[in-house]
Parts: sequence; C-alpha cells; structure tokens
Amino acid sequence: MPFRAQLIALQTILIRETLRFLRIWIQTLLPPAVTTALYFVIFGQLIGSQLGPMDGLTYTQFIAPGLIMMAVITNAYANVVSSFYGAKFQRHIEEMMVSPLPNMIIILGFVGGGVARGLAVGGVVTIISLFFADLRWDNPLLTVGVMTLTSTLFALCGLINGIFAKSFDDVSLIPTFVLTPLTYFGGIFYSIKMLPPFWQDASLFNPILYMINAFRYSILGVSDINIYLALGIILALLAVLFGSSLWLLHRGIGIRQ
Repeated sequence: MPFRAQLIALQTILIRETLRFLRIWIQTLLPPAVTTALYFVIFGQLIGSQLGPMDGLTYTQFIAPGLIMMAVITNAYANVVSSFYGAKFQRHIEEMMVSPLPNMIIILGFVGGGVARGLAVGGVVTIISLFFADLRWDNPLLTVGVMTLTSTLFALCGLINGIFAKSFDDVSLIPTFVLTPLTYFGGIFYSIKMLPPFWQDASLFNPILYMINAFRYSILGVSDINIYLALGIILALLAVLFGSSLWLLHRGIGIRQ
C-alpha cells in the first residue's frame, strides 16, 4: 500500500475517532470536569484542611496532578476499548483487516483517538484544577510528555481489552476490577512514604504509581520515585503493549472467529 494512501487512511481513522467523542462532549468532556471539582471540594477543601503539608505542599496542591492523571488514564482507556469493541460488534473492523491497510495504521488510528480524548480531558481537568490549587509548572515540557505517554499507554491497554472482549460486560470488567483499584492505590491521595515498609515495597509493583509521580514531579517538582526510573518504566510498558497489540492483530485473535 503506497505511503500516501497509508497517511490518508490514518488521517481518516484519527478524524473519525476524534469526532466520535467530540460529538458527545457532554458525555465525554463534561463529566470528568464535574467529578474532579467534587474531588477537590471533598478531599482538597474538607478533608485536606484537616491535614498538614505533604512534601512542603498543601494537600490540594499534592492531589491535583494525580486527579488530572486519573482523568487522562480512564478516558484514554475508555475511548479505545469502547470504539474498538464497537467496531468488532458492528463487523466493520473485518473490512479494515482484509484491506491492504497495515495493522500498524489501524493501531495508530484507534490509539490516536484515545490519546486525543485523554489530552482533551486532561486539558479540561487542568483548567478546573487551577481554580482550586496553585500549581507551579516546574517543567511544562515534561508535563505534556508524561501526559501524552500515559494516555498512549492506556489507549493501548484499551485496545487490547477491546481485542479480547466478547461482550459489553467484558468492556467494563477490566476498568472496574483492575484499572480503578490500581489508580486509587497509585498515590493520588497520599505519599507512599506514609505507608509501612511492606506496603511501600508492594506499591512499587503498581505501574500507575510511576506515572502519577512523574506527572507530579513535572508540575510540582516532588516525587516518591526516581524520575528517570519512572520514565524508563513508562517507555518499557509502551514498547511491550504496542508490540503485543501488533502481534494480536496480526494473528487475528479476538477478530477471526
């Protein structure tokens, strides 16, 4: 397939996936903003006022990066898993698979839509956060980089979930029983330094901990984890998930029944 044709195909998928969530922005962009505002009011203002500083920051400042990252993770994931499973359910994914379109373009198209939603929601939630917390923006370039890498990673997770999903129940299974617990135990509302030694070590097996701390470092300049280790783990997971997605599509797993 000519390279120009591949670019046109990629652009087409990206536009479709982006318009898909923009058309229903009241369902995709507004709820995370409302939810984040509630988190700030309940945890930041009511509970946070009873807590002392954390790493030299107010509690509201401390939780702000984690809340932004939580919104990015859940929305990047949700966009791709629902879209890809919808394509399977409606059978039009088969048309893409039998076309000369490379599997890499299919992956980049769906994942690109998830990244677009993740970044859009991240931007909206960041604006909401500015009304509640004084953010320093210690390293803006790293902020954008970590947000983009994390949304890409969880868009790939959503794609893999969509590949294996056999029903709409399977689409919500992983987010409910895996993604949500890992997110809440990823250091959004607390520093792992507050935990007993055993639970500090156990927390290190949670990949979301590294993403939240890398993002917190980029904004506030504080982190429980070495920033280079965090970035290395994010990049390693990206490579593994992208390779796995490419292999699954090549084998037709979950598609060729």
